[in-house]
Amino acid sequence: MEPVGAPQDKPAAAARGYWRWRKDDFFPEPSFASWGAYRGALAATPARLRDRLLAGRSTDAAELGAMRRRSENEMRRCLTWWDLTWLGFGCHLGAGIFVLTGQEARDHAGPAVVLSYVVAGLSAMLSVLIYAEFAVEIPVAGGSFAYLRVELGDVAAFVAAANLILETVIGTAAVARAWTSYLASLVNRPVSALRVQVPSLGEGFNELDPIASAVIMATAIMAMLSTKGSSRFNWVASTVHLLVLAFIIVAGFVHAKPSNLTPFVPYGVPGVFRSAAVVYFAYSGFDSIANMAEETKNPSRDIPLGLIGSMSVITAIYCTMALTLTMMQPYTAIDRSAAYSVAFAAVGMRWMQYVVAVGALKGMTTVLLVGALGNARYATHIARSHIIPPVFALVHPKTGTPIHATALITGASACVAFFSSLDVLASLLSISTLFIFVMIATALLVRRYHARGVTSRAHGRLLAALVLAIVGSSGGIAACWGTAPERWTGYAVLVPVWAAATLGVQLLVPVARVPTKWGVPLVPWLPSLSIATNIFLMGSLGAQAFVRFGVCTAVMLLYYVLVGLHATYDVAHEEVDDAAADEKAAAAGAAPDVEKSGAGDAGR
Repeated sequence: MEPVGAPQDKPAAAARGYWRWRKDDFFPEPSFASWGAYRGALAATPARLRDRLLAGRSTDAAELGAMRRRSENEMRRCLTWWDLTWLGFGCHLGAGIFVLTGQEARDHAGPAVVLSYVVAGLSAMLSVLIYAEFAVEIPVAGGSFAYLRVELGDVAAFVAAANLILETVIGTAAVARAWTSYLASLVNRPVSALRVQVPSLGEGFNELDPIASAVIMATAIMAMLSTKGSSRFNWVASTVHLLVLAFIIVAGFVHAKPSNLTPFVPYGVPGVFRSAAVVYFAYSGFDSIANMAEETKNPSRDIPLGLIGSMSVITAIYCTMALTLTMMQPYTAIDRSAAYSVAFAAVGMRWMQYVVAVGALKGMTTVLLVGALGNARYATHIARSHIIPPVFALVHPKTGTPIHATALITGASACVAFFSSLDVLASLLSISTLFIFVMIATALLVRRYHARGVTSRAHGRLLAALVLAIVGSSGGIAACWGTAPERWTGYAVLVPVWAAATLGVQLLVPVARVPTKWGVPLVPWLPSLSIATNIFLMGSLGAQAFVRFGVCTAVMLLYYVLVGLHATYDVAHEEVDDAAADEKAAAAGAAPDVEKSGAGDAGR
């Protein structure tokens, strides 16, 4: 019997064609064969959930082999470290630096917003190192979903995947609506002039934005047609954007006044960290680059160079841009929504608003393009696991791109961009990103110190206890900072607990796996520090962000219990049954050969 979701042979796949719309293409699993089967699956939910929690871990070989074959056609390996570096520039240097810098300098950090970018950049670099090791060891399109599925199991992978897809849809829509705003600025119109006003709709949903939806669809079509072609377009657009940023920096420093940096930390240290948690969103695109691993020619060389190289340059650009703005104007005079344009107008360079608008439009276009590339690959690998319908896992035989998955993310993002201003959901962007990075750092500790068949049960339990101590103490430090940052007694207890737990992992738990090609240095200290810094930044976002995050996560888990759990359970168990049948058939086929061999020996 063919396993659910198993790759068909090439002639069969070609006969069916790429465009498929039958019910079985979306829900081929036995649990969804009929309403009766589905009711039976729901009745078995507790047992199935227990099975997925205890036996839901995948393997490197499965992610690299069977999972990829479910796409029926291969993605083309056409990217080098040069492509990945420029894709890194393209997915980061967008509207974030123009919008977030002025907002945070005015409201939370003052001139010390430069330090906020440094803190966020260092935390992001720790996550970049971790992503690089995983992407080299497991070079598939699924990124964090694949890594977590291998190390922490299906349920943890789904929670991360759902949050990342939510972040993707909201982030893409936010960038597209900002694209419309900057276009209006470029043609000397009010920010909302190019949107359709519908007073009968509710507040926040009454400014329809067809331009934002059109831009999303245009960049998605480019991503569907060719990965290499999209990369070449990104080179050109990102080069122009870097030249524009360089011009803005030079022109800004010509009119800079060092006296504007005083007072440097007007809102205190808490303001610096609160801003760091918000501007962290400007660093969140690098996971899209890790998702391109399946199309990279030499992952072990190209991915570390592309990820680390682009992130280093991007951090330097962000800090320099922030310093330029805060030296041009006192922080109290910085405009929250059009910081750079207003700052240049104040020094007599009103025409610079057009340069800023062109730079922002170029940057946002490449952000949308690279996002369309990376996010579709992420959705493709999720569909390979059947958590979402497997039709979205298919790779087009001619373009070598996942057209169905690209259309899925594009459609959702375009709808949100058309209707919603996203003000209520904006804080979800950073908290979802930080949460996923905490999980990835935890997964790296598990990968290095726990391997099936190698790690003893006692050492496994000890590792679990120490990792929980690392996460718990990090959460405690964040809580202390959020409630009473001036009291040192909590830190005096919790920081040593964090350090002792990390040292315990290093000294008491034997290393179970060493990376074969490229690895994060100073393990377990750097992954543990990544956990601590990301949780600390999460704690700086405020209670309302956690409430929204909790509600959204609960809705995602409801989908998993109703749909994703049963699909993955069916796939996993049919694969096990087929493997057992194959072994039995192989053993039965070998028996006559053994007898024949014995007869031959007797004859000799």
